[in-house]
Amino acid sequence: MSTDFKSIPIIDVSPLVAKFDDPNMAQDPIVCEVVKQLDQACREAGFFYVKGHGIADSLIKDVRMMAREFFSLPYEEKLKIKMTPATGYRGYQRIGENVTEGTPDMHEAIDGYREIKPGMYGDLGKPMEGCNQWPANPPSFKTRIEEYIALCSDLSRKILRGIALALGGSANELEGDIAGDAFWVFRMIGYPGVSESRDLAENDIGCGAHTDYGLLTLVNQDDDITALQVRNLSGEWISAPPIPGTFVCNIGDMLKPHQLQIWANGLYDSTLHQVINNSPKYRVCVAYFHETNFDAAIEASDICIKRIGGTRKTGRAVYGEHLVSKVKTNFA
Repeated sequence: MSTDFKSIPIIDVSPLVAKFDDPNMAQDPIVCEVVKQLDQACREAGFFYVKGHGIADSLIKDVRMMAREFFSLPYEEKLKIKMTPATGYRGYQRIGENVTEGTPDMHEAIDGYREIKPGMYGDLGKPMEGCNQWPANPPSFKTRIEEYIALCSDLSRKILRGIALALGGSANELEGDIAGDAFWVFRMIGYPGVSESRDLAENDIGCGAHTDYGLLTLVNQDDDITALQVRNLSGEWISAPPIPGTFVCNIGDMLKPHQLQIWANGLYDSTLHQVINNSPKYRVCVAYFHETNFDAAIEASDICIKRIGGTRKTGRAVYGEHLVSKVKTNFA
């Protein structure tokens, strides 16, 4: 459960990046300090900034620039990669097409998922089968995005090793049947700015209050616009202003103490967050979501049950079922 935090902590994960494959990483005092910080951040806020991640700033900015260039295209051009159920919910969605709790969101986006071949997960995966739709121009778009996704996936695995240690498990506790073949979700999102012709109304929200579906999210946001807000225990919305060179990172529903199967058994909670762009500038955000295996059946771990006194507080769920149920109700 989150606390009455007033700001979001910054964590330098470079020791985790450096010691990722070291079998003795759990004994390294510098790694142990990072693990302690991760544990505190996940307990108190469910959000933290990540620095020392090793991904080139030039690539981080380049990905945002490509998103901005795409969203500036004429509507007819963007529709060439329109998202539909027939595309496995992959591709472009117009402003207002994404829905949170029944309310249209004021953003447009390109959605991508780890590609699923026909029959790969049987009936469970059928709604998500398909190939990602990326813009044809620039020609380097697909290659650049796939490079970025691979690096985000690698970074997420390293952070999750720290979180696994924080929960009292081995470094690779969240791999294997849980996330050894991790699924991923990728969104490039554009939020129109407020103008004289479009004042900010009470329900004019870029993305409504929600939690994320999977294990871990990495948010790459514009450096000059504060729009992401995180809710603390008292219900206050705490801003997550951009810090150049960092990702905003948050934990998702698969480490959540209720509603689903949760590996952490209530020790950590996914935190409600929303986006309100009250700037006159158009805002771009690129979000990478690191998930469990698509067909993983997640339930409370024995380690976490023991850590909170032997009580199982959560149920059991299959990630793919959770994702499909969300996706089918998220679009107008």
